[in-house]
Amino acid sequence: MRTTRGRFRLRSAALAAALGAGLLLAPLPAQQAVAASTLTNTGFEADGTGTATPSGWSTYSAAGQNAASFTEAGGRSGGHRLSHWSSSAYKVETYQYLSGLADGTYTLSAWVRSGGGQNAAYLALRNCGSAEQRTDLPVTSSSWIRVVTSVKVVGGGCTVSINSDANAGNWLNVDDLAFTAGSTGLGVKGVDLSALKKNEDFGAAYKNASGAAGDPVALLKGAGANYGRLKVWVNPADGYNTKAQVLATAKRIKAQGMKLLVDFHYSDIWADPGAQTKPAAWAGHSYAQLKTDVYNHTYDVLNALKAQGTTADMVQIGNEINTGMLWPEGSTSNWTQLAGLLKSGVSAAKAVSSSTQIALHLANGGDNALYRTWFDNATAQGVSYDVIALSFYGYWHGALSSLQANLDDVSARYGKKVMVAETAYPFRLDSKDAHENIIDLPSELVSGYPASSAGQSAWLRDVMNVVEAVPNGRGLGVVYWEPAWTAVTGNGWDPTDPSSGNAWENQALFDYDSRLLPAANWFAHR
Repeated sequence: MRTTRGRFRLRSAALAAALGAGLLLAPLPAQQAVAASTLTNTGFEADGTGTATPSGWSTYSAAGQNAASFTEAGGRSGGHRLSHWSSSAYKVETYQYLSGLADGTYTLSAWVRSGGGQNAAYLALRNCGSAEQRTDLPVTSSSWIRVVTSVKVVGGGCTVSINSDANAGNWLNVDDLAFTAGSTGLGVKGVDLSALKKNEDFGAAYKNASGAAGDPVALLKGAGANYGRLKVWVNPADGYNTKAQVLATAKRIKAQGMKLLVDFHYSDIWADPGAQTKPAAWAGHSYAQLKTDVYNHTYDVLNALKAQGTTADMVQIGNEINTGMLWPEGSTSNWTQLAGLLKSGVSAAKAVSSSTQIALHLANGGDNALYRTWFDNATAQGVSYDVIALSFYGYWHGALSSLQANLDDVSARYGKKVMVAETAYPFRLDSKDAHENIIDLPSELVSGYPASSAGQSAWLRDVMNVVEAVPNGRGLGVVYWEPAWTAVTGNGWDPTDPSSGNAWENQALFDYDSRLLPAANWFAHR
């Protein structure tokens, strides 16, 4: 999460020094006459509609635009909310200063909505004796979303701040804030590098944001990524994403100090909700033999990784298995058999390394009914796992509020950590190669998130914000899907067709000149 120095309030010693040096050229907001250690009027109910400076809060605008901050009817839980809006461009801050705090780490949570379009719209914890922490507001016009930010308090004081630097007509709503002891953060800030080896073999090169050549794994690690994800196919036509390829790329991931997530597809080709095709070598096998196949294949790959000193930190038993895996035997129409296959994979992974985390991964991350049905069945069948992993692509899977509702529910219902194992967003719509991109029309985009570098950055930022806000620290993290799969002749989507093209290069984290895009810097998220 980005940090920046406090802008409006200085501690008394610093203020005196600045005044003495003649450094303060603009007035500071007046400090609250009485500052308390507890956040007050958190739901903006004390004053009713139309109050520019709600009880307990202060308002500041260098341009005298305090009226852009006001209370109005329409709260998330009560009768009122705080809003920022003006018919002309405006900058305004609504803040509350807390004092008498015990030193330690604190978290601010708030429910927010925003129409988007601002130059900046965020919550901040500043002047707390440590670096400022902030969380930007996602674009969510109709549904409320909970966001969080945490800070280390040193010296007993902290300012809770709601900020807008907005264009005419831009708006935000804030309600139901809480400031409590505790911290937030994400343990997984990952990148799926499954296509990297083939991309490089066919001539791909990578650069940093300034255009200097670099190792893409190192560039992504330098931007803040701490996990690498690699898929495993059994016997693909092009010879990539096999055990040998996984071993080679795993060495590069671990050499950068990153952790490793291994994603078993149990197929020779893409496995997803619409296709869970058995590997050709397993095609005629009985169900009993398939369980052995799953165990042996999983054990073989993971044991080889362990033997070379790159033990997997997390393993997915199947990829986007909404409808099961290894059809027809492992379809969700026969949960007993699907559970048997899953248990076989779990047993193999734990036999190699008992500390390896087990993830079960579905797509359609905004579909709570799907997740309840699926994981209720997995629970009833006694399938053991550690993490619920979701794919969430906003142009397919619904609103960020639906993702949040699902994450909150399933993490509590099953007592598990949750993570978004796949997400991505376009930075442009046109194709670099001759192959049509999966997302290539303005009508396919998520409202409020343009196909631009800024739109891609905002999408990754906001998905991370939603995962970070999962209660009780159960939001584990986010993995960006195929950030290094750029348009290179020979590395198309179809492993059986060398002439196939790439439909994804406009969602990579390297641009059409192979430079690292700004969105990657959000891996440095708190």
